[in-house]
Amino acid sequence: ESDTASEISFQFNKHKKTPSVGSHSSDMASVSSVSGSVLSVYSGDFGSVDAQGTVEFALDYDEKNREFQVHVSQCKDLAVVDEKKGRSDPYVKTYLLPDKARMGKRKTSVKKRTVNPIYNEVLRYKIEKMVLLIQKLNLSVWHNDPLGRNSFLGEIEVDLASWDWSNRKLNWYPLKPRSLSAVNGVDHRGVMNLSIKYVPPGSLGKMCPRNPPSGEVHIWVKDVKDLLQLRPSGVDSFVKCYVLPDTSKKSYQKTRVIKRDTNPVFNHTIVYDGFHTEDLKDACVELTVWDHEKLTNHFLGGIRLGLGTGLSYGISVDWMDSTQEEVAFWQEMMSAANEWIEGLLPLRSL
Repeated sequence: ESDTASEISFQFNKHKKTPSVGSHSSDMASVSSVSGSVLSVYSGDFGSVDAQGTVEFALDYDEKNREFQVHVSQCKDLAVVDEKKGRSDPYVKTYLLPDKARMGKRKTSVKKRTVNPIYNEVLRYKIEKMVLLIQKLNLSVWHNDPLGRNSFLGEIEVDLASWDWSNRKLNWYPLKPRSLSAVNGVDHRGVMNLSIKYVPPGSLGKMCPRNPPSGEVHIWVKDVKDLLQLRPSGVDSFVKCYVLPDTSKKSYQKTRVIKRDTNPVFNHTIVYDGFHTEDLKDACVELTVWDHEKLTNHFLGGIRLGLGTGLSYGISVDWMDSTQEEVAFWQEMMSAANEWIEGLLPLRSL
């Protein structure tokens, strides 16, 4: 059924008294920082004002320094956010799509009390030209709220593959409202095909040589479809697995790296023992997909299998946040002992 198999044993009892409410590993810290960046793209208040006005900018690529430059000049006739005070405090933010997290956001300074802000700032990305040409530029304007409830004022999206790179002049572009397809599509990171099975303690009978004294959770990672293509050649991906709240080396497992493929087949099985039936309510299997590079790995997406209650052994934790699909998948496994449960789950930012 699989070309590789891993078996990991650990005791949940060690974690019941002091459950891990955060990650202590560098890899998991990377997940947290990336997800914060991704989610900030769509944080804020979208419905308070209608998008209006224009933005003036120019694009250029510096071949010598291998740098993409966005020259943000100014905006005109932006929407007024605070009607009582008649003010907006706008700034401009940019991302490169499809993977906002990998290249990160850039933003201008905030100009206070104006709907006609002047910036004259250059936002820079260190990126190869070949990679840039498979990206889109998302440029959006926001009102800065000191309390963090920033308001969306409008955006424009540029397909860099069809951009006229001989055009280095500043030009005006109308700001558009955020489309529902853009909001819904930002987190499409591919889908994972997997099966899971729970073997309760002693359920296989005394005559079975592999009758576990404690329960086992089997995770069979089959393949992933439609990963984000970060390079023209594809992506070099692998899958990490933890059973939270345990973030120790005993819990950590990973597949081999599949190179240059946005539809990698892993066919990797992991077995965790030490699982008592009651632990299934408080544990969470976290599977994350990463792009492998020499200096650093880049987060592509993941899933969390659990009950999504927000609690683990009575402690509030942010990682117990499974979606409805993920919860249903986990519940089906809990109710069908010793049976493989197969599912196709969308990857998301964690």
